[in-house]
Amino acid sequence: MTQARTQPPSNAPRRPTNVTLPSDLVAEAKRLDINIAKVSEAGLLAAAATIRRSRWLEENQDAIQAYNDRIEANGPILSAYRRF
Repeated sequence: MTQARTQPPSNAPRRPTNVTLPSDLVAEAKRLDINIAKVSEAGLLAAAATIRRSRWLEENQDAIQAYNDRIEANGPILSAYRRF
């Protein structure tokens, strides 16, 4: 599984996007000097990483279960060579 990105690639083109948010939330963000674009970007990156992870686990569920069953039945592959 690829690691989740926490930042977009530096060479990715930026695209202006309109987002509708509750006015009181926008006002509070401004009072707190929160950069709405950066926070939105971080939230989208986190959401995308969560969804990619969930889909990867779902797509690979059979292989993961088969591996776990094999380990449970036979132990780790090189367990005979363990010194602990």
